[in-house]
Amino acid sequence: MIKKKWLLCIDLLFLIVLVFVDQFTKHLAVIKLKNQPAFNIIDGVLEFNYLENRGAAFGMLQNQKMFFVFVAVIFLGVIIYVLMKAPDDKKYLPIHFLLTMIASGAIGNMIDRLRFDYVVDFIYFVLINFPIFNVADIYVTVATAIMVIQVLFVYKDNDFNFLSLNQKKIREIK
Repeated sequence: MIKKKWLLCIDLLFLIVLVFVDQFTKHLAVIKLKNQPAFNIIDGVLEFNYLENRGAAFGMLQNQKMFFVFVAVIFLGVIIYVLMKAPDDKKYLPIHFLLTMIASGAIGNMIDRLRFDYVVDFIYFVLINFPIFNVADIYVTVATAIMVIQVLFVYKDNDFNFLSLNQKKIREIK
């Protein structure tokens, strides 16, 4: 159990660092980019362009702050449940890492919504005209993509039995 507590402490520390990085980059975006023309990083490919996003991905569901906060709280609850239940085996370390990244992104954007009623976005891929996004969005997108690959190709069907609400029956079957 001591190992489990250390693992959860590392998860928490990692989460704090990631949220700090997200909030710091958004703070820089506000002070350096707000009310300024776009800042080219790679001409015609990548630029920093300040945007106050009151919706979700691709600007959907504009001005639905409480809905987004509610969904984030539900996701965070599920993530906490999975992290608490996950065995402390080495095989489950990627799950800790990836879920902590997803939680960090959710918290980073939730902080913006609660503080400002919008999310600060500033990274824009001009080349493909991709919607403007932020560091928290990168955490969520990359971690989710890797998690899907892990679930499809690395973990087996019974690797997630620890999530069952009826642990006693699972132990009896074994």
